Order: sequence, then C-alpha cells, then structure tokens
Amino acid sequence: MILKHEFAMAAAVALAFVAGGCDGVFDYHPYDVRFGGELGINGTAIGRIGALCGGKDTLRVAFVSDSHGWYTETGDMVDDINRRGRADFVVHLGDLTDCGTTKEFVWQRDVLAGLGVPYVALLGNHDCLGTGEETYRRMYGEGNFSFIVARIKFVCLNTNATEYDYVAANPDFNYMEGQWTADSALFDRTVVCMHAAPYSDQFNNNVAKPFEYYVSKFPGIMCCVYGHDHRLSAGDIFGDGLMYYGVDCAANRSYLLFTFTPDGYEYEVVSF
Repeated sequence: MILKHEFAMAAAVALAFVAGGCDGVFDYHPYDVRFGGELGINGTAIGRIGALCGGKDTLRVAFVSDSHGWYTETGDMVDDINRRGRADFVVHLGDLTDCGTTKEFVWQRDVLAGLGVPYVALLGNHDCLGTGEETYRRMYGEGNFSFIVARIKFVCLNTNATEYDYVAANPDFNYMEGQWTADSALFDRTVVCMHAAPYSDQFNNNVAKPFEYYVSKFPGIMCCVYGHDHRLSAGDIFGDGLMYYGVDCAANRSYLLFTFTPDGYEYEVVSF
C-alpha cells in the first residue's frame, strides 16, 4: 500500500522535475533541508513577546491556522492583522505547507515575516511530510514548546499522530506532565494550543481520554485552541466544561482574536 506521505513526496519531486525544464534538471531537491534566512523563529519570537508584553495584564492574541498553499490569502491576513493593530502576538496553529517541502516553508516564512508583531508557529500534519519536520525544527524549533506571558502559560503541542504511523509519542504526555510545574511561580493560568484536536482524523484517539486528564491538570486551564479542520468551531469536546476552539483555514479568510484578562477571556471571529 502506498502511504499518503509517499504520494505527496512523489508529487513534489514530479513538480520540481517539470519546473527544471525540458531536460529534467532542477537546481534543488524539494526535500533538501539546506536553506538560508531566519532560523529559530519561535525562540526569537518568544523573547520579543516577553519584552513587549511582560508588564501587561491583558493580552490580545490572534490565532491563525492552515495557511498551506494560500499565499495570497495569508498575505491579506497579515495585512489585516497589521492594519487593525489589535493583536499583541500571533499563534499559527500549523500546516504552513502542503507537502513539507523546504521551498514551501521559505515562501510561508517570507509572507509571515510581514507581521508587525511576533508570531510563533506549531507543526501541522502536512508539515511532517518528507523532511518537513527537520525543516520545521531548523526554521522554528521543537515540536513541543511553551512560553509564559502575563502569568499565562501557552503550551504548544505536536498532536499529529497519523503521519508518524502512531509510533511517536504524539501527544507527548511526559512533556505535558513536566509543564504542569515547570516555572510554576510564573504562571497560574494555561492555554493549550495544538494542530489536531482529539477525535479528529490526525489525533491518536486511543489516548484521547488520557489527553483530557493531562490537559485538566494544567493550573488554571482556560481553553484549548486548534486548527486542522478548516472550519470554525467551538465545543466542549469531553463534556468536562473545557472549551476547544477550532480556527479556520486561511482560504476561508478568517482568524480568531482572543482577549485574555485577569478575569477570564473572550474571543471574536475576524473576517478579512
């Protein structure tokens, strides 16, 4: 049986072959992870977020997702976020690319670099194709990461299981457990971010209930935010009172803007 990622790799190679001209020569391999430009974007952005927002008690965060292939729409989204000037920072919930090729990562990086505020990006299932995860790690950082601002810990998780054939520990419960208490004096509320939500086709749904338990142990858990489904949604997935918010894809020209205050949070759908 030919797996989904093998189809994607074959398609990417074929496209590169055609683009090289009639003699079939191309000047790069689509999965060559050597590239120039900015590296370690998430780490740099987290430092900037801390510097810009460290003294605030109210945060406005734009959550965007699934910009893969939609460069014009993503550019329009960047322009809209800049024009409105309301977001302190942006969280991209993954699927920067269609096939995980290095060129796609570079193209998306170039578009998102136009944001006037810092942004971090999660790893999506499409980003795992080919050598995409390696490119992502070089360009952005580790698949699981967290940061604290205004006493809120944003825990960003790799929840893509299918592309790993369910072998890798995604979600990584050891990482999640460690984050319950890491830097505990600095935060008392938590927002969990992911690409694929529990009970989606990409999540390892054999461990959906343990995931609910591990999420519930985060201090002051406020909500979870995810992408992947290419539609807006809001629901109490487990019936335990914790809301999960789904962010639409860039093609549908919307994103979610959350306002976190000491008393709670509210959100709005922003269309552009």
